[in-house]
Amino acid sequence: MKFACAVLMTALMAAAASLQAVAKDYSAIVAASDRSDADRITDKRRNPVKLLEFVGVKTGMKVLDMAAGAGYTTELLARSVGPKGLVYSQDSAEALERVKDKFDLRAQSPVMKRVVHVIRSYDDPIPPNVRNLDLITFFFAYHDITYMQVDRAAMNRKLYAALKPGGYLVIADHSAKTGDGTSVGKTLHRIEESALRKEVEAAGFKLVAEGDFLRHPEDTRDAIVFRASTPVDEFVLKYQKPRQHSKSH
Repeated sequence: MKFACAVLMTALMAAAASLQAVAKDYSAIVAASDRSDADRITDKRRNPVKLLEFVGVKTGMKVLDMAAGAGYTTELLARSVGPKGLVYSQDSAEALERVKDKFDLRAQSPVMKRVVHVIRSYDDPIPPNVRNLDLITFFFAYHDITYMQVDRAAMNRKLYAALKPGGYLVIADHSAKTGDGTSVGKTLHRIEESALRKEVEAAGFKLVAEGDFLRHPEDTRDAIVFRASTPVDEFVLKYQKPRQHSKSH
């Protein structure tokens, strides 16, 4: 009995040490000396260590970063997956026009060699040869898709199909007020959390975790996010593609 208890205690201590090591790795990734000053400014509102911990991105993963913009998240993911991993950084041709110079500058970093830049429409974002992804991230841009000519139901179904069974979709966005739904995407750059959940879950995704580290209850959620007088309330949701999915998907 004593031996069994000792073995169990050793295993628990090893697991705890492993978790601590992961957290330290994310801190080291964010603290890397070759990250840009602009990214460090963005860090102040994004809380990237907590975000990476919640996402759970690991060495060797194959990841899709949706609506990547200038590539802030893409680069963090590339640093996290390491030399044996791969990150697909997706954006539409129209959206890329606004940030192409910034992305091209970032792409000169050696760490971005792990990145494949994917220029495709949002409702058909996955290259034909890409499948069995471990992870998809979709950060602070789903609200933008709501006022574009995009079939979001088709987009979500294709994200679902591209993930391996057991793979994850992690979405973060700016909170709108209850009842606003998708109506303030263009005006306030926000989306009601329940509206987003309904659309994503219709594709078959199952919610497995919610992050509260970007929550700000003091936000009245009725101001444009770029001009809000308080920190913006933001939700972070972690979805999983079931390992045994239903016949309808």
